[in-house]
Amino acid sequence: MNRLHARLSGLARPAKGFVSQPEPRSIGSYARGRQLCAGNFLFEGVLVEAPDTLIWDVPAPGRAFAEALQGFTWLDDLAAAGDGQARARAQGWTLAWIARYGQGRGPGWSPDLTGRRLIRWIHHAPLLLNGLDRPGSGRLFGALARQTRFLSRRWRSVRPGLPRFEALTGLVYSGLSLTGLEGYTAPALRALEGECRHEIDGNGGLPSRNPEELLEIFTLLTWAEASLRETGREPGPAHRAAIERIAPVLRALRHADGGLARFHGGGRGMPGRLEQALAEAGVRPRPIRGLAMGYARLSAGRTTVIVDAAPPPARRASHEAHASTLAFELTSGRRPVVVNCGAGGSFGPDWRKAGRATQSHSALGLEGLSSSRLGPARGRSDGLWLVDTPATVEARLDSGLGGHGMTGWHDGYGPTHGLTHVRQLQLAYDGRSLSGEDTLAAFTEQERARFDRAMDRVSLQGIAFAIRFHLHPEVDVAIDMGGAAVSLALKSGEIWVFRHDAVAELRLEPSVYLENGRVRPRATQQIVLTSRAMDYASLITWNLAKAQDTPRALRDLEPDEPDETLEPPRTPWRRDL
Repeated sequence: MNRLHARLSGLARPAKGFVSQPEPRSIGSYARGRQLCAGNFLFEGVLVEAPDTLIWDVPAPGRAFAEALQGFTWLDDLAAAGDGQARARAQGWTLAWIARYGQGRGPGWSPDLTGRRLIRWIHHAPLLLNGLDRPGSGRLFGALARQTRFLSRRWRSVRPGLPRFEALTGLVYSGLSLTGLEGYTAPALRALEGECRHEIDGNGGLPSRNPEELLEIFTLLTWAEASLRETGREPGPAHRAAIERIAPVLRALRHADGGLARFHGGGRGMPGRLEQALAEAGVRPRPIRGLAMGYARLSAGRTTVIVDAAPPPARRASHEAHASTLAFELTSGRRPVVVNCGAGGSFGPDWRKAGRATQSHSALGLEGLSSSRLGPARGRSDGLWLVDTPATVEARLDSGLGGHGMTGWHDGYGPTHGLTHVRQLQLAYDGRSLSGEDTLAAFTEQERARFDRAMDRVSLQGIAFAIRFHLHPEVDVAIDMGGAAVSLALKSGEIWVFRHDAVAELRLEPSVYLENGRVRPRATQQIVLTSRAMDYASLITWNLAKAQDTPRALRDLEPDEPDETLEPPRTPWRRDL
């Protein structure tokens, strides 16, 4: 249906020019722009080297790679490069797209990709039009009109959430910016207001609970608001209210280093995107009492801890969700320390599934079992959803003599083993120590009967479980004190020491760090505490603290590692789920 409507949209009158042009707010990378000019096409974790090749002739290794090409976000990178070669590539590749796909052919005619493409074309119109002849300009304006007409017909067909916000923002941009298309503005703004009311809850969260998705939607809303004000208009009340609700949530989900917490398919966010969006939104900082989109935040000194402390997304919203209940991340200053493995979708379906398992998070998991399970959605064929999730997830925040604390629990292992996981975390007021207690317990008679049956299945050998602490790749880690502790050295010069109560067995194991912009996962390590639940209650205590001789303040001048690598991918490891 999308292609049919794309062809029918060709009946729309072409735009004649720009009424107004939004500022190019999308941020690109100079390094990636130079790579594109050199013929190095790095998209969705896949590198294709094809010098002197038209971008549309590059063989797409998969659907995600093809969608990255069709969305035109690479225009941001060419604009960041900004020289004559980059402009020639931008103009030539855009006109080639119009010639090859502009009549409704190809994989780029979905509402979300079309909205994303329109935003970039309008953002970078000076780059595309500078020095372009009249026939070329005519083809460009004709393609803009066709895509605008297509979005007006098809935006409702795309999945709610980020894809629909992309489609509607592209439609708003066109209506505000292009001569002859002003009639699309009012309906698009009404639809955008409706999505703000339906998708952004009263506390500023999303059903998917994906922090990076929330940031992208927030960014789109601020772009649309800025474009309205540049044309002398004000955003609607629901539009502005959504921005004001989201801003404090994003601040709460931001670690000390400025990156977002990586949960439920989201990454750290594009560098600079969050700061730019918050600055443009103009929403004054205010503290959030309780959870922010289901996440608990503990912050003191230079240290932040963010915990997934709410039920995982359900049904449609869980198509990218992870089994991460009560997992946490810890950052000290500019340096992530304890992390989750992240979303592995850019490295293929095996990595994507592995990244969603409890074992890929800094959490407690039973051997071979996640706190939520994956399965095909009923009556649908679009991947795996979370279909077996904890019935109860609760959390309580408090502050006492020892510091800022959180107590959370979930019954994700109740149906199979009769066990509830209780996690208590306490961050000292100076931010130099995080203490934790993890308990597996069967509280009721029914739960104890399930536990007894589970023990019978393993011949009374105990229910094996592990508490994992995945470490950032830039953390140097070593077993210390004869195996009783682990030393963690950060690039800032800080030394953290991990200790435990010796009830569990401690060891270091290989792990991975999954992030966009790389062609393979980054190797790292994880601290693992393993034990067996032999009774109705099993308790493990641990502590992660800065070494006593670590200064309270450090000048962290060590540069970060580059975002991109050009090494070939490796075979993914697998996790149980």
